[in-house]
Amino acid sequence: MRIAMWSGPRNLSTAMMYAFGNRGAGCTAIDEPFYAAYLKATGLDHPLRNDILRSQPNDSDAVIADLADYDGLQYEKHMTHHMLPEFSRDWIADVTNVFLIRHPARVIASYEAKRENPTLSDLGFEQQLHLYETYGGRVVDSADIRKDPKTATQIICEEIGICWDPGMLEWPKGPKPFDGVWASHWYGAVHNSTGIAGQEGPLPEVSKENASLLARALEIYDAMREHRCFSFD
Repeated sequence: MRIAMWSGPRNLSTAMMYAFGNRGAGCTAIDEPFYAAYLKATGLDHPLRNDILRSQPNDSDAVIADLADYDGLQYEKHMTHHMLPEFSRDWIADVTNVFLIRHPARVIASYEAKRENPTLSDLGFEQQLHLYETYGGRVVDSADIRKDPKTATQIICEEIGICWDPGMLEWPKGPKPFDGVWASHWYGAVHNSTGIAGQEGPLPEVSKENASLLARALEIYDAMREHRCFSFD
């Protein structure tokens, strides 16, 4: 079985990858397999760009072929903005899709701390909505997961048709063997974690420069939020 977890950056996505990666034997976790192909196709200058290009296939068709060669349970952490329009998407209809969302004020604040001047395309909100509307799947909010990680992961497993594993709640500190090479730049906080973090505090302030970005992203987030498969509100 293949599980494709779709999110933008800074969405609790790495913690969820660690949760699935820490299940018992038989689960393989894969970190952002289209990242190098995305950078190659766009020419964008991201942190550790050259290392990323060397670490993964640069051709999207090669990535798709590699992902299709699996055994057992395969958890794939995907960034929605990596799935460029020119990349083949036929395979998406054949996997179990889950869409992980987070309030855009938190996404923007977290992203800015690592890379300046984000755009709506960088954050993946529009791409996520399009993928959901095209292929369907389950929608989960990171805020709900943080409120009750045990119950949330149990529900997610039930929704996608696999058994829950208590190993999903706790993992050892530090890097993981399935981390992408970009982990040294982006994964500092989760490397210091031993499980899914608890509830977050008040929403962060967003600068005037990003007010319009927040407004556009918030409209999409609210639309996706209406389709959550569970809620702890």
